[in-house]
Amino acid sequence: MSSVTIDRGLRLARAAVFAAFTLNGVLLAMWVVHIPAITDRTGVSPSTLSVLVLLMAGAALVGMRLAGPAADRFGSRTLVALAASAISVTVLGPGLATDPVTLAIALACFGFGMGALDVSMNTQAVHVERAYRRPIMSSFHAMFSAGAFAGSLVGAAAQHAGWATQLTLLCSGIGGLVITAVLVPHLLGHSRTESPSHPEHYDSAGTQPVFTASQDPTADSHATAGGRDHTHASHSTELRPRGAVPADSARLRTDQRSERRRRTQKVFSLGCIAFVLLLAEGVAADWSALQVREHLDTSEAAAALAFGAFSATMTLGRFLADRVSGAIGPVAIVRYGSLLAAAGFAVVIASPWLPLTLLGWAMCGLGLAGGVPQIFSTAGNLGGTTAATDMSRVFTIGYLGLLAGPAMIGWLTALIPLTAALTMPLILTLICAAAANIVTPARTPTALPTTPHTPNPP
Repeated sequence: MSSVTIDRGLRLARAAVFAAFTLNGVLLAMWVVHIPAITDRTGVSPSTLSVLVLLMAGAALVGMRLAGPAADRFGSRTLVALAASAISVTVLGPGLATDPVTLAIALACFGFGMGALDVSMNTQAVHVERAYRRPIMSSFHAMFSAGAFAGSLVGAAAQHAGWATQLTLLCSGIGGLVITAVLVPHLLGHSRTESPSHPEHYDSAGTQPVFTASQDPTADSHATAGGRDHTHASHSTELRPRGAVPADSARLRTDQRSERRRRTQKVFSLGCIAFVLLLAEGVAADWSALQVREHLDTSEAAAALAFGAFSATMTLGRFLADRVSGAIGPVAIVRYGSLLAAAGFAVVIASPWLPLTLLGWAMCGLGLAGGVPQIFSTAGNLGGTTAATDMSRVFTIGYLGLLAGPAMIGWLTALIPLTAALTMPLILTLICAAAANIVTPARTPTALPTTPHTPNPP
């Protein structure tokens, strides 16, 4: 009987995916912290900047949609290498821009790479999580948040030291290329032979699927009785799924169409849940500080604490969500997390005091922390050979929520006060809690067997 152990190579693969998420966050932060200097250099007005940011977001959506099928065809490891290299190079573009047109081109290229890396690194994260046989997706997303925080500190320090924007971005890009060259060899490769009923197993070397004895499609075909090889005798039955019966081509086509419809419905449903959660996240990120200042008439410094409370608990929650998901499951993470976020919005709306309002925003961050990683993990484990394509579709729908949320709140503020407009994400997160069963995994992978001498990873 063969056994599969979580070895050093798989641990290195996990570390490599951590590095990819961190790099993504760092390079995004490098652009954000230099926006004032870049807009001054290029003569871009705030209104023009908003259009350029939307252009960057649109390019990211295109990158997401194209990266999914490409990752399914060529492997997510290849796409991570290309996309991480692309953003490492194009992060310098905004620093070299001299006018709105060149800045638009630079941001479109950078956004396209960011979108492609988002899908490819999350697809790779699904492969690693599947090999680990326990939830680890949220910790990857936590590293993105940590990378963005670290990047903002590095960028601020460089500006304080008087470094030119181009020099800082050039150093960031070179560092990104070096990190990419180091991490890519440790990522997992994968086969495209996965079936809906039997998930792939990935080896730590990143080349071939590894099967347990019960799943190895060739194990029984080499069984012997009395020293005789029954390969040819068992070939016609062992390659057929257990319990399957012959079916004509019409029945097969009907089953295939039914499976495609089921998958499409599941992907769309997951995308809708991601849309709601990312909408709420976008609202909290973009409007929390302004809500505190307007509703409580505080100073700008005090208002900034609102976003700090939200982002701090979100980062903490993502580091903790994997262990919680392993204990209570992804559906409970989405359901109770959404309820906690809804309660947080309710506290923010009703609170007349700053400490209580900060608690409300902190509840929002903690509640929203674990849901989206569970959705992406579910999308990447629907079976078949299109995991990256499925994830790219969920990504695209969800990312639209991240863009639409702040805009919708802005439109509502023309009719009602900002604090009252937060009723919208409150209601939507309650709906998300009620629909949490959508995140039910398509199947539950069996645990990886381990040898007595190989401990499970921490």
